[in-house]
Amino acid sequence: MQETDKIRDKVVLVGLNSPVLKRDQNAGEDTLEELSALVETAGAETVGMVLQNRSSPDPRTFIGEGKCAEVKLYCENTEATMVIFDNDLSPSQLRCLTELLGVQVLDRCGLILDIFAQRARTREGRLQVELAQYQYLLPRLTGMWTHLERQAGTSGSGPIGSKGPGETQLETDRRHIHRKIDKLREDLEDVRRVRNTQRRQRRKNEIPVVALVGYTNAGKSTLLNQLTGAGIPANNRLFDTLDTTSRLLHVSDTTDVVLSDTVGFIRKLPHQLVEAFKATLEELEYADLLLHVIDVSSPDWQGQARVVEDLILELGAGELPRIDVFNKADLLPPGEIMPHGEDICAISAKSGAGVDKLLEMIARRLDKGSRRVTIHLPYEQGGLLDLLYKEAKVEKVEYGATIDVTAVCTPRTLGRVEAFTDG
Repeated sequence: MQETDKIRDKVVLVGLNSPVLKRDQNAGEDTLEELSALVETAGAETVGMVLQNRSSPDPRTFIGEGKCAEVKLYCENTEATMVIFDNDLSPSQLRCLTELLGVQVLDRCGLILDIFAQRARTREGRLQVELAQYQYLLPRLTGMWTHLERQAGTSGSGPIGSKGPGETQLETDRRHIHRKIDKLREDLEDVRRVRNTQRRQRRKNEIPVVALVGYTNAGKSTLLNQLTGAGIPANNRLFDTLDTTSRLLHVSDTTDVVLSDTVGFIRKLPHQLVEAFKATLEELEYADLLLHVIDVSSPDWQGQARVVEDLILELGAGELPRIDVFNKADLLPPGEIMPHGEDICAISAKSGAGVDKLLEMIARRLDKGSRRVTIHLPYEQGGLLDLLYKEAKVEKVEYGATIDVTAVCTPRTLGRVEAFTDG
């Protein structure tokens, strides 16, 4: 490693497995491996993993005093500068563990928030991450800094004008963060209004929306590039892209769609992020079709698919039509059986294999019976041209003995036109 490639921190990962915790709250070897990949994404290096099995979490130290002493020794031997827990920790547990271990302590939620803060590029993305960070920070203020324990203006020994009603610095900071949260929510509401305007315009133009969803690093950005030539970064790392990208996709002679990429999902995605990113994720609710991109080469693709399906339900998009796109099919281990079904398509987004079949499936799902026709309008019925511009995709208009309009029309629009003409 060159001097210019210095890592941010050396990290020891710690997880707790307990029968009293819910399945999605427990840690295991697979979740610690995923946490290690998140650490690498954040620019740090994992130097060790500790998995603790315990009947119930310790209220004070989470993993127990004895295991804390073991982790502290591990940190000293590996020169680790940080410990990251795979489980969510309470504010008091974070404070206690930081004191006992003598290094910075973070939980999985805090790590994901840090990665999102690094990755967000657009104003919308930064707003959403900042809101999530403040929501995460608010209950953790107590004891984070010594100045928060001081009382403002109660002793009489402060400068003139500092004598106040006895508000603590902690309360002042809380009030400041609440103001920041309210302002960020207002700004995100403006984002939501802009999206609603864009949606109305798309509906007016009858352009269907196809949303890409999937576990982080499943290949959504690579598929978007393959289908549309978008040229967005698509690196092999978790949460490489956060900001939503939409591109027009020509599916067939009669079907164009807006293809929209969304932020990737992951186990234990912090609820603050789900809440903050609703301005973006609600696009799923208004989509005409979902493409659930699944990395079939992953040993745990079934578990990853369940995580995405649960979040789709949480966001109110469970009833939408969906195609399960099994990506990286070329990396499937020998002898592994590929899932089959009417709404399943196996592809390699990187090489393009199977993409033609996917386009056929999208066209079949969104085909409203549209067809390309040439309509000969008498000049006295030229007003129908306005109807065609509103409800059809007008490709060409020629003026001769009649107004000849070449357009892609749905049966409904064609029927309305034919009611006023001889066809």
